[in-house]
Amino acid sequence: MSRRAVPPPSASEPIVAESDRFRHDLIRALGHEPRAPVLLAVSGGPDSMAMLTLAAAAMPGGIAVASVDHRLRPEAAAEAAMVADHCAAIGVPHATLAPHAAITGASIQAAARTARYGLLAGHARAIGAEALATAHHVDDQAETCLMRAARGSGLSGLAGVRPRAVIDDVVVVRPVLEWRRAELRAIVRRLEIPFVDDPANHDPAHDRTRFRRLLDANEWLGPPQLARAAAALGDADGDVRAIVDWLWGERASVNGVGVRVRVAGLPRELTRRLARRAIGHVIAAADLSAPKWSEAANVEALLDALAAGKRATQAGVVAAATGEEWRFRPAPARRTG
Repeated sequence: MSRRAVPPPSASEPIVAESDRFRHDLIRALGHEPRAPVLLAVSGGPDSMAMLTLAAAAMPGGIAVASVDHRLRPEAAAEAAMVADHCAAIGVPHATLAPHAAITGASIQAAARTARYGLLAGHARAIGAEALATAHHVDDQAETCLMRAARGSGLSGLAGVRPRAVIDDVVVVRPVLEWRRAELRAIVRRLEIPFVDDPANHDPAHDRTRFRRLLDANEWLGPPQLARAAAALGDADGDVRAIVDWLWGERASVNGVGVRVRVAGLPRELTRRLARRAIGHVIAAADLSAPKWSEAANVEALLDALAAGKRATQAGVVAAATGEEWRFRPAPARRTG
């Protein structure tokens, strides 16, 4: 009895199991089957090019791609063009986005991130995308967790990158958040997908590069374990947020631009979050533009003052303690002349 030779697998076959895994992870992050196109943020690096490859195999006709040229490096335009050429070759819509004004500031990376998400969210809305997907992975999560721990971040910061978030009113998902960097790079190498290595990823001037080197040099730190810890902290942070939402409904009273919050018997973490929410509400209601305010701002001095029955001002909002109630309102305008 003769035996028929089995032909070797084609280049596309090794991606089947991985694309199925990707689709499962995307649906889990999104919460349901995609009902509209998903916009992929693709820089041209191996991680995002692997995500593009997986998504194209898992969701043919269901994705679009955008690349951001921050105009901070002369090579960025060629990198975006490489992504555009590859997308044209595989039949995926692509757009290159660029900021209208130069990116400046004390932290160029932070300013670039803000600009990037603003551009991507705007394009997602313009094309009717259901969500924006980024290629954050296990190793990114571990680096973020270590960086924020070194900065003394609280629960929300240590939770790191979330599988699902809302940025600029657009749902952002991270479908490869449980994949290793090496897995993603192996996909693009095996399938000979073009990619570029951003030199900024190797520049020791950046905090992330230094923490990446620390992880690479110390295997015992274990990126998967750090990522799991960040995920557990993310779950805990979500529970605390739900408690704060309930407390806000039960204990906060809003009167125009003013807010009153009953804080009796609450632990410091909950009063911290309620104070931040109250400050944010006053700023939005009174349309205060300065000083700059962030939900991650340090409010410890304000909490100490209120706990001692004193007044304190932060971000243009004055807070005062009256018995078991804290009151927040816009700070009076300073007299000049």
